[in-house]
Amino acid sequence: MNNNMTSNSDMKNMDINALIEPFDIGDAPNVRTRFAPSPNGFLHQGHALSALLNRQFAHHHDGTFMLRIEDIDATRSRQEYCDSIINDLTWLGLVWDGAVIYQSSRIESYKAAFDALKAQDLLYPCFCSRSDIAAALVAKPVQHGPDGPHYPGTCRTLKNSAHRMENEAHAWRLDMSKIVQNLPLLTWHDMEHGEQIADASIFGDVVIWRKDAPASYHLAATCDDAADRISHVIRGMDLFAYSAVHRVLQHMLNLPSPHYWHHRLLTDPNGEKLSKSRDSFALMQKRKLGVLPKEILKFTQYNKISTRI
Repeated sequence: MNNNMTSNSDMKNMDINALIEPFDIGDAPNVRTRFAPSPNGFLHQGHALSALLNRQFAHHHDGTFMLRIEDIDATRSRQEYCDSIINDLTWLGLVWDGAVIYQSSRIESYKAAFDALKAQDLLYPCFCSRSDIAAALVAKPVQHGPDGPHYPGTCRTLKNSAHRMENEAHAWRLDMSKIVQNLPLLTWHDMEHGEQIADASIFGDVVIWRKDAPASYHLAATCDDAADRISHVIRGMDLFAYSAVHRVLQHMLNLPSPHYWHHRLLTDPNGEKLSKSRDSFALMQKRKLGVLPKEILKFTQYNKISTRI
């Protein structure tokens, strides 16, 4: 066997059960988790952590661990990154169940969800460029949320925009003020952080359908988790707040709400989270340097990754 491959005995000897035992849910049927990276860069050690947690939680409960590659952004997705995702996970021994799912094969399902929201009169077209929004924010200060300043609502009350839609690039935004008027109290459950109120208004009018790509992350991930019957969404704390938006979309589209577990993010020596945008040292680079998979997976002791908010 290749010395860089992780054997089943290696995985067992790592005491990874200690990591997921605090969230043992008993004899729960049909546990399904997913690791869903975007192929816009090479995976780093933080991705390995998320993939490991998803795989081990599913297998601990005799469930299913799925791999979904979020490749609908054609301007940033590259085949070499898709190939590297497969190679990195295989090298780590984090084998998924079933075929790899590619978001690019599901555009029609996202369009159906978009049409359902549009039919409820919950969306409006937005023609603003980034520079338009920046200029509007200078003239009119707005509320800030987890993603920064809210969209200032420039296009929310536009009239007779049909001609512009035929001739100008535009996105579609969720009219959050209209939604919250009739929205019941929605909650979602995080296995570590408890019951949460889904206050999606903190994001303002989020984009649902993009100018430069099909569905936004919010719409695509929500639809995919329902289509794949995901029971437990396990992902990093950087996506914690987004769960409020996803819970609202689940309600508006009559989709099930999974359980969540948002784990702590791994950081570099400067305390910055590992990130593709910061060119964090990639798993591919470690693999080429001869680092063994079990060295990558040493960080799986739970007391090093747990966090409270």
